[in-house]
Amino acid sequence: MAAAPRVLAVVLAAAVLAASAAALNTDGLALLALKFAVSDDPGGALATWRDADADPCGWAGVTCAGGGAGGRVAGVELANASFAGYLPSELSLLSELQELSLPYNRLSGQIPVAIAALQKLTTLDLAHNQLSGPVPAGIGRLVSLARLDLSSNQLNGSLPPAIAGLPRLSGVLNLSYNHFTGGIPPEYGGIPVAVSLDLRGNDLAGEIPQVGSLVNQGPTAFDGNPRLCGFPLKVECAGGVSDEPRIPQGNAGMSDPGAAAEVGRRPQQKRRSSSSPAVPILAVIVVVAIVAGVVLQWQCRRRCAAAAGDEEKESAKEKYGGGGGAVTLAGSEDRRSGGGGEEGEVFVAVDDGFGMELEELLRASAYVVGKSRGGIVYRVVPGRGPAVAVRRLSEPDDGDGDGGGGWRRRRAFEAEAAAIGRARHPNVARLRAYYYAPDEKLLIYDYLPNGSLHSALHGGPTASPTPLPWSVRLSIVQGAARGLAYLHECSPRRYVHGCIKSTKILLDEELHAHVSGFGLARLVAGAHKTAAAGSSKKLGSAACALRGAGAGAVSYVAPELRAPGGAPAAAATQKGDVFAFGVMLLEAVTGREPAEGEGGMDLEAWVRRAFKEERPLSEVVDPTLLGEVHAKKQVLAVFHVALGCTEPDPEMRPRMRAVAESLDRIG
Repeated sequence: MAAAPRVLAVVLAAAVLAASAAALNTDGLALLALKFAVSDDPGGALATWRDADADPCGWAGVTCAGGGAGGRVAGVELANASFAGYLPSELSLLSELQELSLPYNRLSGQIPVAIAALQKLTTLDLAHNQLSGPVPAGIGRLVSLARLDLSSNQLNGSLPPAIAGLPRLSGVLNLSYNHFTGGIPPEYGGIPVAVSLDLRGNDLAGEIPQVGSLVNQGPTAFDGNPRLCGFPLKVECAGGVSDEPRIPQGNAGMSDPGAAAEVGRRPQQKRRSSSSPAVPILAVIVVVAIVAGVVLQWQCRRRCAAAAGDEEKESAKEKYGGGGGAVTLAGSEDRRSGGGGEEGEVFVAVDDGFGMELEELLRASAYVVGKSRGGIVYRVVPGRGPAVAVRRLSEPDDGDGDGGGGWRRRRAFEAEAAAIGRARHPNVARLRAYYYAPDEKLLIYDYLPNGSLHSALHGGPTASPTPLPWSVRLSIVQGAARGLAYLHECSPRRYVHGCIKSTKILLDEELHAHVSGFGLARLVAGAHKTAAAGSSKKLGSAACALRGAGAGAVSYVAPELRAPGGAPAAAATQKGDVFAFGVMLLEAVTGREPAEGEGGMDLEAWVRRAFKEERPLSEVVDPTLLGEVHAKKQVLAVFHVALGCTEPDPEMRPRMRAVAESLDRIG
């Protein structure tokens, strides 16, 4: 019986649409279909929707792009109008629609499948109606959708996994108070932490998957589902939970479910045996793949060059040593700028905006601000212009030109320094100039006054007396992740940094992060005559200067790169960078040094055990952050990202791009 009024409404609507086709545009006709699908409009909300109008831009509840008449419909907002009826499929004709908001009405029937055609839709709010049936899978293809509220209806079936993959979901995902059944799909762990997820009041069953952002949700997101169990509910599946927030057990290290799933599938893929008829096809595929790779690399370089934006630079500090009195970089000898004469000297400004002359640089007052195996770092104060940071590379060669070796070493140094200078990103320290002589090698950067993340966390000459608040820490690690991801994926040479630690994350005046120190291991190695044998290695692939360093530095080294004694044994890798970055994340959240885990364990092993034992979060997090109640969910999310980065199996670690995206979704 319910079908008869709907058929009649469709017939009437078709008649009116045919009569008014000469007057209304397509958007107006689509909205008239909605008007005739409404069987009861007690408040007259649609009284202004007239077929005699030229366009619908003046109708109540309708907004058009540009705000004027004759535009395309961008929004339909008719909340609490109390009208009854159904949603017609003709709404799919509103191709420019960005917001469809019809909550607190009495709409019934199913959500039309055709709604998947609204590819510009950012908000879909159909809450507090009487809609029934399953959620159309096509909603998962609304690539612009940021807010979805289907709460307080009579929808049924299982939760559609496709919704979890909405790429721009950032506001609300509310499916509460319906009749959904079955389990919570693991894909829902990929929903950004910032999204307000609400699954209350359904008939969901089973254990809440302990993946991704699901472990960061509070219990209110799952209340009213009597057959659900597991963290964060107080309903046991395999073990109980206490009232105090605890670190959930399970797949805690899976910071990016999509990336983790991708990595997890690779070992299970079966190799297909090749046969002779497939050889020509395989050859074509290989050629196409190579061409596609070249095109993608070219596009990536263009994007990264355009995204560089602000010129963020480095002061390249390690742990701070004594800062004593002024010295002179030139020593007792004169240095000449030039294109490289008989002495093999060369001074190159990598950045066109760098106007300091070599003589001015070498004669200026300089103050020691850092020492490491890579050399000494000076703060150089010229007579004019801002201060710069100058790194004097350690252990230069003796400059004898046996067989032309000195010339080759100079060319190798220039090539590596020029490659470092081409890497430009707002979160990567930028080389401004370099100087080469047989017995002197200098790298020049802008001086950054706020030191490193290490000094900000653990104290140092430039550290603020006030501990870093959580919002600043999160911003710093997010910026550092973006910078390292750029070096891995978008830089001209796809670098391996090889020496990621908190002393390599420098902070400018606004506490923005700058990844520094990449390429130094290769340049220092190039200063030795014995390094010629390794000249074919990638820039930055030489191990970080951790050999002989303290236990804290060794704690950054990934397990697969360690020798039996704990020191680095193998060339650095991008997966090793990810591990080191994960240790640095734990350092930022716990406030502890990498070797300061309890019971003689490294920080990473100690935190991992705390997660396994489900210890209270208050026992692990930096005590200075405990007062920031609003940040607890974000802190826990960063813990999970860090544990994903420090998986013992390098193949289970996400790529830095996935790490950066996961951190960006947190805040």
